[in-house]
Amino acid sequence: MLLAGDIGGTKTELAVFSPEAGPRTPLAQARYPSARYPNLEALVREFLAATSMPVSWACFGVAGPVVGGRARITNLPWQLDAGALAGALGLRAVHLLNDLEAVARAVPELLSEDMVTLNPGARVAGGSLAVIAPGTGLGEAFLTWDGSRHHPFPSEGGHADFAPATERETGLLSDLRGRFGHVSVERVCSGPGIVNIYEYLRASGAAPEAPEMARRLAAGPDAPPVITEAGLREPDPDPLSAAALALFGDILGAEAGNLALKVFAAGGVYVAGGVARHLLPVLRRGDFMRAFVRKGRMSDMMTAMPVHVIVRPAAILGAAIRGLELGSTPTGNGSASTKTRTAGATRRRH
Repeated sequence: MLLAGDIGGTKTELAVFSPEAGPRTPLAQARYPSARYPNLEALVREFLAATSMPVSWACFGVAGPVVGGRARITNLPWQLDAGALAGALGLRAVHLLNDLEAVARAVPELLSEDMVTLNPGARVAGGSLAVIAPGTGLGEAFLTWDGSRHHPFPSEGGHADFAPATERETGLLSDLRGRFGHVSVERVCSGPGIVNIYEYLRASGAAPEAPEMARRLAAGPDAPPVITEAGLREPDPDPLSAAALALFGDILGAEAGNLALKVFAAGGVYVAGGVARHLLPVLRRGDFMRAFVRKGRMSDMMTAMPVHVIVRPAAILGAAIRGLELGSTPTGNGSASTKTRTAGATRRRH
């Protein structure tokens, strides 16, 4: 059986899959707070002890670049080595792939119930696909068509420069430049980015901070869900939190449009990740799509691109797809994970 995982800076999700049940039907599954563990090995050992299932090999989507079977989690001090993990865990092979590559591998297998459509557009068969996922960081990936199937490619586009599109965003850039020097789009388009936006709007006087919010934010380190809950609260959202979420939606829409332009995503754009799922009410209001299509002479082309929000955890699905595919001939070095055909990638199911 296969152990698959989505290894992130905030949480790690692990599950066991069998070739018979397939990648959409985990036999056991659990989620863990990543920072509580010194390394991935310790976390996996706890999971395997709890499940007592005979796992033979593993495939992990990890939040960071993977080179030569090695990776460092971008927002967590974990160094991963596929070969060393296999030896330490007694597995015949461990495969590592970037978490956004894992999401991209899941895209051709998505069903209609796995997505919410923001813009139906006019999908071009065989067109490139773009994937963007705000979470603890900002992940970006894309898929290209070779005449018979789509191939996924990871990127580190979330660390490219933040490009403000409005006066307010220009002020945000100036503020963050003083704090961080280089301001990547991840600084404003991620869970921590929501906090950065909130703090900037508070400091600039966009809205006063409610005493209740000041107390809640001072009480604990997990600010993004506090701001999200307050900003989405009905019928009386917190004004400052709501303003932060609205600006976040604009920035995410603009960056999704930037990625779509760069890879000419005529086949569609897919917004993934827990932050996007939680902020679906914000993304459906229309400001996201207005920012997405606001590309000057390219606006008409942007309007034709389908845009979907993935509402199921896709990284672990993609890791399971890849792991089951490699299960019959695993190499154990993690480096083959970009060379073999993704199971089911010859058909689009939505």
